[in-house]
Amino acid sequence: MSSDSAAALPQAAREQLERVLDLLREERASVSSVVDERAWQVHVVDSLTGLEVAELREAGRIADVGSGAGFPGLALAVALPETQIDLVESVGRKCEFMRRAIEAAGISNAAVLNTRSEGLASAEGREAYDAVTARAVGRLSTLAELASPLLKPNGVLVAWKGKRDEDEERQLANAAEELAMRPEQILDVGDRAGSQHRHLHVIRKTGATPSNLPRKPGIAKKRPKG
Repeated sequence: MSSDSAAALPQAAREQLERVLDLLREERASVSSVVDERAWQVHVVDSLTGLEVAELREAGRIADVGSGAGFPGLALAVALPETQIDLVESVGRKCEFMRRAIEAAGISNAAVLNTRSEGLASAEGREAYDAVTARAVGRLSTLAELASPLLKPNGVLVAWKGKRDEDEERQLANAAEELAMRPEQILDVGDRAGSQHRHLHVIRKTGATPSNLPRKPGIAKKRPKG
């Protein structure tokens, strides 16, 4: 995959994502802090660095956890029209924005789920996804815990993070076996994302979901494992 995935988008796909950014600029409710001329780079180009992970390009179904304003999920949906992407978000106003964006941009392979990932993983979302994405949502061990029950065995979590943090990575390594999630790769994509310290952490599901997952909503963030 080209390192400039955004530039490689067909014109129709670019126009779809420009429409999403137009709506973001018009949105009165706060769903993103970046809505100016930097938005293409900060939201779209950054999101599409995920295409450097083969498992994302090849996934049939992706859950984007904590979707917020819809990134990386909407950008990936436009770039991967054969992939079904579920945008998982607990805040209602953000879900309403994403629904409007999907309709306005004509993105047929994305769906908004107004729920917490723990609730989804306790029901129809359990072990239903080939990949999970998360951008600026929480600590690595928390993300790995939220992703584990959503992922099929051998599926991957791709987490968008900033500057590498040794303590955070050590915490994930300590929790890995308990979560059935193994840190596999860290991609430095800063030069492509336009963010000096941007890294993608690829974490693989190593087996069946542990029986104690998911924990109650919010616990993974309050009391992360590791």
